[in-house]
Amino acid sequence: MKKKIALVMGGYTGESVVSLKSAAVVAQHLDEDRYEVFPVHVYQDSCYHLAANGEKIPVDFNDFSISLAGEKIKFDGVFNIIHGSPGEDGKLVGYFDMLGIPYTTCDSLTSSITMNKAYTKNIIADIPDLHVAKSVQLFENYNGLAEELLEKLSLPIFVKPNSGGSSIGMSKVKKAEELDLALDLAFKEDDQVMVEEFVSGREFSIGIYKAKGKITVLPSTEIISSKEFFDFEAKYKPGVSEEITPGRMDERDVEKVKKIAEQVYRKLNCKGAVRMDYFLETKTDDFYFIEINTVPGQTETSLISQQVKAVGMNLKDFYTELIEEMWH
Repeated sequence: MKKKIALVMGGYTGESVVSLKSAAVVAQHLDEDRYEVFPVHVYQDSCYHLAANGEKIPVDFNDFSISLAGEKIKFDGVFNIIHGSPGEDGKLVGYFDMLGIPYTTCDSLTSSITMNKAYTKNIIADIPDLHVAKSVQLFENYNGLAEELLEKLSLPIFVKPNSGGSSIGMSKVKKAEELDLALDLAFKEDDQVMVEEFVSGREFSIGIYKAKGKITVLPSTEIISSKEFFDFEAKYKPGVSEEITPGRMDERDVEKVKKIAEQVYRKLNCKGAVRMDYFLETKTDDFYFIEINTVPGQTETSLISQQVKAVGMNLKDFYTELIEEMWH
């Protein structure tokens, strides 16, 4: 009997567009001999299975089931590919936990903590050889805040919505007079904002996943952006950034970052495939943590896809390993 898998996509944020692209690639590469796949779209105002004929079949939220041709279909597991809320921030997987349905991503606690950049940095701060930039976590915007921050942090600084994905609402501030506007922009996206000192270095991203009981660290991708930082446009618009997989690092650093990445994965109790972004600081060659993505993109050109191919593995086998791990 084939296992019934709900491929859950969409979401409540601007990243839902990327989620649909990721889902299309996952659907194309899932093993049809093993799994029967049901695309399920989740939005704020609707949740439905999109049938092959284009019909939208509503999902019954009592048990996350659908009715097809008079037959009630319950899913053996969920392949979660929703970036942002509610798939990446723990809300949806908390619901699956209550129903006892396994899924391919981190549990609800890890998902919600890792969406909060400041909390994540506090948890991983004592991992050997991993550094975190000096930062301040903000819960409200008020008059005089910019001056207070400039007493604590040195320019240039990054201002980021604390839980937003895809770098929307993020600014790099080089002059004191730009800070007020940057804070307004970030608080428009989120009610928590993180302000951190800029680390000058080369940017990398590394995939980590658990399958067959062991943690595998994929090769890093080096990101060379023609933009000031790896923002939404640099991430999703072709030609704005160049990506090199494996990234240019000497063997000693490759081994070092493997150890760091595995410890980050363990310390945050991750599951499935995640992606850690980091800087290799120019002067010191120190590793600086940027953030972790617990539902990374899975399009053909996504960083994880590039890294999987770089180790000679195909996406079909990779996704099979992620799905099989759900039941262990």
